[in-house]
Amino acid sequence: MLEVAIMVEGQNGLNWERWQRLATAVDTLGFAGLYRSDHYTNPDKPDLDSLELWVSLTWLASHTRNIEFGPLVSPVSFRHPTMTARMASAVDDLSNGRLILGLGAGWQAREHSNYGWDLLDTQPRFARFTEGLEVVTKLLNSDEPVDFSGDYYRIQDAILLPRPQRAGGPPILIGGNGPKLTLPLVAKFASEWNAVYVSPEEFKKKSALLDEMLVENGRSPSEVRRSLMTRVEIGDEATLAEKFSQHSVAELRQRGLVLGTPSQIVDSLKIWEEAGLQRIMLQWLDLDNIDGLETLAKEVLPNL
Repeated sequence: MLEVAIMVEGQNGLNWERWQRLATAVDTLGFAGLYRSDHYTNPDKPDLDSLELWVSLTWLASHTRNIEFGPLVSPVSFRHPTMTARMASAVDDLSNGRLILGLGAGWQAREHSNYGWDLLDTQPRFARFTEGLEVVTKLLNSDEPVDFSGDYYRIQDAILLPRPQRAGGPPILIGGNGPKLTLPLVAKFASEWNAVYVSPEEFKKKSALLDEMLVENGRSPSEVRRSLMTRVEIGDEATLAEKFSQHSVAELRQRGLVLGTPSQIVDSLKIWEEAGLQRIMLQWLDLDNIDGLETLAKEVLPNL
């Protein structure tokens, strides 16, 4: 059965009051997980509250009981991978093994410029991301000290202590649709691939391509969970047409957005399940709309 999780954009006004309310609701309503972005701000003003990612996940780890959770995704450009590995292992242990470690290369220019981080051009950015994945993977998996020497990161005689309670630590998620840079990294390093804003047809094509890459890496396609992040909005056709006045609702559905009444959302999610999707992260943009989450929980989840 398709698992349904919630995803929020942390840079869109997330503070402690909203985060605690959202996390409690998602944990008790029966959703599979809660994921959030890792951004300082948006590409354009206004700048809003943006609760720091790992601090928020540490609170969530000890104040929820049921949901998986994690960053979607945390860019290596913000933190040295040794620190990310240390924090992720500790938060995963604190939650009794519920963290999914979403990692990315970084993409948003404004926040990198405003806060003093180097984004880099695409090719060196992904070269740095690859090295970061190497470092994180080595530290999470090795019970002995490890070395790594690259162009961006170097470690010597390094070991992660205490060792993760889960063998290999939290599973790594890599998000994105790119066949040349992203999917090869999924095939080598990840336990979960998270597609972003694609149609079911496009998802199936990319998933089949990933299967081929996994086999080439000596891995079984079943080793990697298939998930998707896309926007959800509840409403009838008139309400949706007003909300998305600049776009055709039908066109947005073709692009993978989940829009409609609860029964229409159920139908859309069943199409995704038939396409081979295992978990969907529904992007929930209204951080104060707990009633809408309750509607999804009561009228959608039981019908999947």
